[in-house]
Amino acid sequence: MGEAIERFFATLPARAPAVLRNPIHGTLQVDLTRENRTEHWFVELSPGSVRVLREQLPADATFTVSMDLFERLVTGRAAGMAAVLRNEATFSGNVALFLLFRRFFPDPPSARDPRETARAHLGRSG
Repeated sequence: MGEAIERFFATLPARAPAVLRNPIHGTLQVDLTRENRTEHWFVELSPGSVRVLREQLPADATFTVSMDLFERLVTGRAAGMAAVLRNEATFSGNVALFLLFRRFFPDPPSARDPRETARAHLGRSG
């Protein structure tokens, strides 16, 4: 397993207060596949906190993705929703949990806040 993936899961509890402000509670099983092997991560989400275990447990939702793609997700080189829509990853269960979990993925390095782009455009034209 890649260092970026390990670091991603290790930092979730510290990042949770800033990311998880919705009153949603639930559990998410993240299954990372590579060839004929699957690594399991169990993530318990609640407002302002996350608990992460390296186990396969019953969950409210399951996100299944290749390790390679997940590494691209956690480094901002791919987008979670786009991966699901392209069927490169699968999701089942409570969709709100996936929408909440994907907030932990960083934006692509070239991403810009649309408000900044609009302000820059208005500054040039005004």
